[in-house]
Order: sequence, then C-alpha cells, then structure tokens
Amino acid sequence: MTSSAAVVAPALSLSQARFNMIEQQIRPWEVLEGRVLELLDRVHRENFVPAEHKALAFADMELPLNQPAVEGQEMLAPRVEARLLQDLNLKSTDKVLEIGAGSGHMAALLASLAQRVLSLEIDADLARLAQANLQRAGFQNTEVRQADAAANGFAACKADGPYDVILLSGSVAEIPAALLALLAPGGRLAAIVGFEPMMRATFVTRTGDAAFQTAQPWDTVAPRLRNFPEPSRFRF
Repeated sequence: MTSSAAVVAPALSLSQARFNMIEQQIRPWEVLEGRVLELLDRVHRENFVPAEHKALAFADMELPLNQPAVEGQEMLAPRVEARLLQDLNLKSTDKVLEIGAGSGHMAALLASLAQRVLSLEIDADLARLAQANLQRAGFQNTEVRQADAAANGFAACKADGPYDVILLSGSVAEIPAALLALLAPGGRLAAIVGFEPMMRATFVTRTGDAAFQTAQPWDTVAPRLRNFPEPSRFRF
C-alpha cells in the first residue's frame, strides 16, 4: 500500500545547481573556454547574492541588489557575465577597471584572471557589500571604490589609468570618448550599448593613439548604469 503522504523531491545541492547553470545557461550562450567554465564553478556566485535572493543565485535572470529594489542596481544574469568575461580574453598582466561593482561577483571573476582590478560603485552601501564579499572570498588584488564614475570626465579613475581592460557592468546609451581615452595601447573595453528592447555587446580595442576598432558580436539587454550621458534617441 502506498503512503498518502506527498513525496517531496530533495532540493538540488549547490554544486548540482551550479553545474546546471553552467551546462544549461552558460554553454548554450557560446561560452566554451575551459578556464572561464572552470572559474564559474570555482567562484561561488551564491556568496555574492543578497541573502533574500540566494535561492535564485543560479537562475537565468538579473537579481536586485537592494531591498526595496532600485532601478539599475542589479546583478547581471550569469550568461551575460560569462560571455563578457570570455570575450574580453583577459591576461594575467592586465590592469582592469570595472564600472558598476554591484555585489563584487564580476570583480571576483575578473580578478581571478587579471593582475589587478579597480571596481567603482556609485551606491555606498553596495560598495561596502562588494568589498566585504571580495575580502571574505580571499581576493587581495581588488579595490572597490565608492564613486560616481562618469562625473568630471571620469576623474575618480583617471589617475589610476591607463587600463588594459575596462568593463561596464551595465548598459549605456553610448561609450564616452573620455572613457576610451583611459585605455592603454592594445587595451579592450566591453559595454552593453543601446536602448531597449535590443542592445549590443560592444567591444572596443585601442589600436593607436586615436584609433579604435569596434565589434558588436551579440545582443542582450542590461540595466542602465547611473549618470552616464543619455543622448536623444531622435534624429532630425
């Protein structure tokens, strides 16, 4: 005789949920580089997710970082973080600038592959959270700085440049020329550019003093970074 009690399936272990994220979300988005996949398994995303959203740490979605939620203050979806990381092709000698630290997860991924990471965060509470998360995870080659990155011609990060890699962990309407000027020769910048409902992942490489090469290999949508220029979408 069967019991009338409901049979409840056990919850997925963290390791199994992480494996499923990599196999079902990351790989189908053409993230196939071995060191990136290994890193996503090693740097535990759930340790950078706010406590109230830990159950959604591996979900294919952006996660609010504030309670109540604040527009633009969100953790990028896992597949977007992974694809950006892969396509930047970081080197162990790279000096990296990230704009939009959030919870520190992307900075942790960057710092695992690069020499040093400076991550700017406009929200003071998030800056403290990101720094605490990175310290707890044992990262010594990262600095989180509370600052409005775009203010005064990127004054908050200009003195520390130039940078081999610049990553905008959020979307912008356009990439400011003053930010491109902070790239070292051969340096790469990644940003999600455009307007909803479709934005383009944009990669810019500095090929000379005033020469840049741009590629836009894939589409996505991401929350806006605060206080970046918003030019009119209309043309006359």
